[in-house]
Amino acid sequence: MTDGERLALPFLFEFWAHEHQLPPEGDWRTWVILGGRGAGKTRAGSEWVRSMVEGPRPMDPGRCKRLALVGETLDQVREVMIFGDSGILACSPPDRMPKWVSGRQCLVWPNGAEAMAFSAFNPESLRGPQFDGAWADELAKWPKARETWDMLQFGLRLGDDPRACVTTTPRNVEVLKELLELPSSVSTHAPTEANRAHLADSFLREVRARYAGTQMGMQELDGILVDEVDGALWTMEGLDASRAGRLPELSRIVVAVDPPAGDGKTSDACGIVVAGVEMSGRPEEWRAYVLEDASVQGLGPTGWATAVCDAAARWEADRVVAEVNQGGAMVTSVLQTVDPMLPVKSVHATRGKSARAEPVAALYEQGKVKHQRGLEQLEQQMCRMTNGGYQGQGSPDRVDALVWAIQELMLERQGDMVPRARAL
Repeated sequence: MTDGERLALPFLFEFWAHEHQLPPEGDWRTWVILGGRGAGKTRAGSEWVRSMVEGPRPMDPGRCKRLALVGETLDQVREVMIFGDSGILACSPPDRMPKWVSGRQCLVWPNGAEAMAFSAFNPESLRGPQFDGAWADELAKWPKARETWDMLQFGLRLGDDPRACVTTTPRNVEVLKELLELPSSVSTHAPTEANRAHLADSFLREVRARYAGTQMGMQELDGILVDEVDGALWTMEGLDASRAGRLPELSRIVVAVDPPAGDGKTSDACGIVVAGVEMSGRPEEWRAYVLEDASVQGLGPTGWATAVCDAAARWEADRVVAEVNQGGAMVTSVLQTVDPMLPVKSVHATRGKSARAEPVAALYEQGKVKHQRGLEQLEQQMCRMTNGGYQGQGSPDRVDALVWAIQELMLERQGDMVPRARAL
C-alpha cells in the first residue's frame, strides 16, 4: 500500500463495518438501525452522514448539502452525535473535517455542506427549515416523538431523493412501529455482542447475567422490539416476574407440539414447547416450569417431527402432547415414524385459541408458572395474544404449544397426573 492508502484505510468504513452498519441496497426513504447498547449504532449513523455529504475529493459536493441532526436534546446531539467517541468528528478524516459553529448549532464541511442540530423537545424548530437528508438518533426515547418526526418529514423535501437514517434502541412506541411497517422503510438489526471487540468482557458478562431473557435484556441488549398490545393476556412485566431461579426436581415433563398447517419453507413455524411440573404438596401448590422453546420453521413433517423427538429425548419427557386439528392421525404417525416408542397423546382443539389461553394466563397471574431464560420469541407471541385473538402476523404457534403443555400439566384431571418414576 502507498502512504496515502495507509492513511485513508482507517476512514474506509465499508472495509471495517459490520453488516448491520451498512445501508441496504434498493429504493428506500428511511433506514432504521435497531441495536442493543454498544452495538455500533452511533458509528453507523455518523458514517452514513459522511457518505451523504462527502464527495470524491475534499471540496467536491456530496449527495446532500443540508442535513438535520435530531436527538433527544441539543446536548445529546452535540455530545453523542457530533463530539462523541463514535460521533461525526471522530469519524472524519482531517481533510474533510467539519467545523462546529456553536452560534448556529451547525456543522459545516469544507465543501459547504451543513448539518443543523435539533432537539426532540422542540418540534416547532423543524418548522421552516428544509433538508435533503437527516439522521435521527434514539427516536424511541424522544419526548415528543410523533410531533418531531412529523415535522422532520415535512422538511425532507430537497433534492431528488431525500433520505433519513434512524439509529435507536427499540422501544414499544407507536411512531417507531409505524415507521418500520412502511413500505418505504428498511431496517438492519444487531445485538450488543455484534460489537463485542470494542466492549469490555466484564460488561458483557455482567449485563447478560443480570438481564438475559428479561424485557430489558431483549430491548437493551438484543435490540428486539418488544411489541405489547392493549388487552394482552400476558405482559412483559408479568413475565419478568415469573423468571425461575434454581430449577427444582420436576415430577413430570412434557413436550407439546402445534404442527404447521403448510409444508416447507413457506409454512408457519411448528410450535414445540417443553414444560415440567413440580407436584410436591397439595395441587394448589404445584408449579409449572417452561423449560425450552424448541420451535422450528421451514421444515417438512419429518424435520419438525425429528425436532420434537430430539426435545423429548433431551429432557427425558414423559409424554408428547400433539394437537391434531391440522393433520389428524397423520401427526401421531409422523412422530412415531421417527421414534416408534415415543409416548404421544393427541389433543383436539374444540375452542378458539384465546379461550384456551385464558385459563393458562390465569395461572401466570397466580404465580403458578415460571420461565427459564431463552424464551424470547415465545414471550413476544404471548404479549400479542388478547381476549379477542392474536394481534400479530402469522399464527401464534409457540403460544399454542405452550397452552397445550401447561394444560396437560396443570389443568387436566388430577387423577391423570402420575409423577414420573424416580431412580432409587
